[in-house]
Amino acid sequence: MQNILYIVSTPVGNLKDITLRGIEVLREVDFIACEDTRVTVNLLHQYEIKKEMLSLNAVNENFKIESVLNRILSGENCALVSDAGTPGISDPGKRLIASAIGKNITVVPIPGASALLTALTISGLPADSFIFEGFIPQKKGRQKKLTEIAKEERTIVIYESVYRIEKLLNELEQYIPDREIAVCRELTKKFEEVWRGKPSEIISTLSEKTIKGEFVVVIAPTKWKKS
Repeated sequence: MQNILYIVSTPVGNLKDITLRGIEVLREVDFIACEDTRVTVNLLHQYEIKKEMLSLNAVNENFKIESVLNRILSGENCALVSDAGTPGISDPGKRLIASAIGKNITVVPIPGASALLTALTISGLPADSFIFEGFIPQKKGRQKKLTEIAKEERTIVIYESVYRIEKLLNELEQYIPDREIAVCRELTKKFEEVWRGKPSEIISTLSEKTIKGEFVVVIAPTKWKKS
């Protein structure tokens, strides 16, 4: 079947964490739209896949969408991938997917790795009801969002970069000093680490380490107590 946009989840760290179906789709499509071709090429080399790649990221997505859609409408199949995890989840791709649907292009999900679900499952915190905030605002609206987090009755999952994790933890110590959190670093990679405890406890632990990598922070609900 032609004229398909496949949304392919790729590993968040360990290159073995891709499904057999995901590999099959990457081999069979006509071209791959990547967040960064320099990242995706490593995955393709791992599985001996040679395929045309084009970049589609937050900077160029708006003006490249039309050309991608035109190729699909002309009969080609395309796989959309981000650098890690599932496209559209705090990664580029949302606008391409919405535009494809608007043009009646078949959009097919190829599920797989997700940093938020990976962190949630190993956090030790309730996973039956949760919200995903992605990267919270850096300036405008940040204090409002932290106030909302402090009142949230469900588990919360947040993404944060190495450059701002210290700032976030200090804010969580101020807004939710008694809540349990789990801070996950470099998930599925060789140096994967998870710290669990109150914000002040994790701040103390991280102060003794050289911090690198990407982070996922999971925050306990307001009424949850550690057993």
